Amino acid sequence: MSLSNTPNSDATNLDSQDRQTELCRTLNDRLRTTFTGGTIVATQGVRALEDKTLNQLMPAIQSFSAFTPDNDPYGEHDFGEVTIDGVRVWFKIDVYDLTLQYRSPDPSDAAVSKRVMTLMLPEEY
Repeated sequence: MSLSNTPNSDATNLDSQDRQTELCRTLNDRLRTTFTGGTIVATQGVRALEDKTLNQLMPAIQSFSAFTPDNDPYGEHDFGEVTIDGVRVWFKIDVYDLTLQYRSPDPSDAAVSKRVMTLMLPEEY
């Protein structure tokens, strides 16, 4: 009988895809919760909201945690919806290459990626 010194991979190691998803989720969460690690843009509809609503919007996005298989099927925390004073606002994080022209070659690697979080009204999609 041979015993291996390698821990059970199911219990202690994430496979490569899981590690990439976890890294991507961490980078997306950093942008969403601290507004660092990327750029935030808002559509014309969001910019036109009342000041009272806008003042509540950013804290609501920062504290958002209602990720579900429906709104986050890949576990990357790249999309969500908040409702402020009856107004629904979506946030969507996209990950581009360093030139912001193409999709990132590796969204889990901040060294080759730029994140952009877009705030939009559902009717603007």
